[in-house]
Amino acid sequence: MTLPDRPALQRVCICVPTYNEADNLEPIVVRIRAAVPGAHLLVLDDNSPDGTGAIADRLAAADPHVHVLHRRGKEGLGPAYLAGFAWARERGYDAVVEIDADGSHQPEQLPALLAAADHADVVIGSRWVPGGSVHNWPAHRRALSVGANTYARLALGIGVRDATAGFRVYRMSALEQMDLSEVASQGYCFQVDLTLRALDRGLTVVEIPIGFVEREVGTSKMDDSIVREAALKVGVWGFRRRSRALRERLGSGQRSSRWHHLEENRDT
Repeated sequence: MTLPDRPALQRVCICVPTYNEADNLEPIVVRIRAAVPGAHLLVLDDNSPDGTGAIADRLAAADPHVHVLHRRGKEGLGPAYLAGFAWARERGYDAVVEIDADGSHQPEQLPALLAAADHADVVIGSRWVPGGSVHNWPAHRRALSVGANTYARLALGIGVRDATAGFRVYRMSALEQMDLSEVASQGYCFQVDLTLRALDRGLTVVEIPIGFVEREVGTSKMDDSIVREAALKVGVWGFRRRSRALRERLGSGQRSSRWHHLEENRDT
């Protein structure tokens, strides 16, 4: 399917949330700056006790394309990204990117995600579409991710195969339609929340395949509370969506959303 062109992205802000990523931050900043030298990078540090914030300040002092937003403490992935989105909007950026600081999202794939935004409002770097992959994950992590995404897809009635993915591009015009002031999700449930908001507003969401690499340094921020939050909220959202759809079928009809899967071009 050919999608219509969107306005070219002139100013892009890459948001990198950090908490105790002192060993990972400088390498990932170097890789991001090399992959997309025209973009700006915003480190969102949650007052890391290991000195990550000081490293970020040093990198920002040496490079005008690197910025730092110091936050009061560890408040979760969702609030960190929302703060970054607000920072970027205030400064007139056309799009924001979500990327992890630990190297699991490969910065070298950023140009492909940004190119896909030429035809989309939201771009998701997906592990679970053809061409996507995960590396160095134990079987239980793979099963948890596949199971969570299958649950979200079935419970919410959406086509997105990697709704929990955290490697994304959002056009600012899309975020402005998504009522972000109402978002209260933490952890990886935040990604499902924003996916759902985009689809429910009829925005164009595309998935492109990425290779996800498990971190080599530091520890994952995933814990049982994040899993419980996602399971509970997705179940509630699914019930509400199905109830609303039933009412609309009985009344004025259903509202449709668009989702597209762009497969990897294996000739390139």
